[in-house]
Amino acid sequence: MNTERRAPLDRRRVADTALRLLNEVGLDGLTLRAIAKELDVKAPALYWHFKDKQALLDEMATEMYRRMVAGSALDPADTWRERLLKANRGLRAALLGYRDGAKVFSGTRFTGLVHVEQMEETLSLFTAAGFTLTQAVRATSTSYLYTLGFVMEEQGVEPLPGERREGFDVAERARRMADFPLSAAAGAEIFEDYERHFEEGLALVLDGIETRYRNAL
Repeated sequence: MNTERRAPLDRRRVADTALRLLNEVGLDGLTLRAIAKELDVKAPALYWHFKDKQALLDEMATEMYRRMVAGSALDPADTWRERLLKANRGLRAALLGYRDGAKVFSGTRFTGLVHVEQMEETLSLFTAAGFTLTQAVRATSTSYLYTLGFVMEEQGVEPLPGERREGFDVAERARRMADFPLSAAAGAEIFEDYERHFEEGLALVLDGIETRYRNAL
């Protein structure tokens, strides 16, 4: 008889297991039944903690954020631009650590106040720099949405770093679009070198914030 005591089933343990399983099966394959099997419990046991899959996704996103900010204290000496660069680079790196990470994060609601301390610090930094609260919210949320959308598209092509989804062969795409030379050549800009693509796009967003808000002060 196995007398080893298992860790008690709680929200954190379920979310940890779901995130680990996510990299194996992706979001579409991540069912409550599959998670229960991984935990060696019956599926109804999970409903004591989560009423549905969306509630589980909310907890998973919260845990992803908790891991992302663990040990990464904000630098009060940051400029607003440095803060946005650090925050969005960190977000992208965190999302790329999970198959379908951006899809999991998108549209979820944090289950606690894990995000509020850093949010407050960032908004304080922006308002101290001369932004209105409305401008600070627009600047931070627009850059966040850019990063989230970028990674969602990136993971549609490369579900995990180094893993290429079938059907995104740039050379084959160019061959099929030979009669449309600009569109054919654009493939290399759209579906390759995501690191450079992300940085250039983020710089465009920050330059836009600078032009619209800072130059008006």
